[in-house]
Amino acid sequence: MGAQWKAKGKELAASARGKLFGRLAKDIMIAARNGADPASNSRLRLVVEQARKVSMPKETLERALKKGAGLTGEAVNFERVIYEGFAPHQVAVMVECLTDNVNRTAPEMRVLFRKGQLGTSGSVAWDFDHVGMIEAEPSAKDADPELAAIEAGAQDFEPGEESGNSLFLTDPADLDLVSRALPAHGFAVLSAKLGYRPKNPVDPANLSAEALEEVESFLAAIDGNDDVQNVYVGLAG
Repeated sequence: MGAQWKAKGKELAASARGKLFGRLAKDIMIAARNGADPASNSRLRLVVEQARKVSMPKETLERALKKGAGLTGEAVNFERVIYEGFAPHQVAVMVECLTDNVNRTAPEMRVLFRKGQLGTSGSVAWDFDHVGMIEAEPSAKDADPELAAIEAGAQDFEPGEESGNSLFLTDPADLDLVSRALPAHGFAVLSAKLGYRPKNPVDPANLSAEALEEVESFLAAIDGNDDVQNVYVGLAG
């Protein structure tokens, strides 16, 4: 849970899918500002590949790409803002937003953080590492994530306990390079992005069931905000 909290529950699947497409569309628009050709824009290439892997409708993808590149005449004025603080029980949280109106988003975040504690810039960022995060699945029977991490140039990896996928961690500057290298070492890239990894995550086992439920409820409310792109949480697992 430490890298990025995700909403749980099958009943949330349809809503989560729509929200995922909306968030990917924003990422595509932001990346396309630096050029509409994925071949010469590594950031755009990564997010377009991710959108295709989750079956984003082609029309939605192309509309976001053209809008971000300024080919539709519509202005794209999203601003990336990070809100830092604590969920209940002093669990560190970093909330990444893409907003077209900070004057709307800021008070909404203050309300959402009432059950926790909204901090100032840097108040919890010191306890997170800014890294590249690549989720990949084995594409060969003998794929070895440790060997693949070394040979592809990743800093570290974390094997998936249930899915069989692995999370490869990179220096932010090496995200695209490692993403390109992993397929040659037996891993198909599912997603690749920059994010935040907690340095000293709290073990959920040290929280009571009631406390963990309070944390989950808080995170679900944060994640439900339309301006929120990613939620990074100081929980292990």
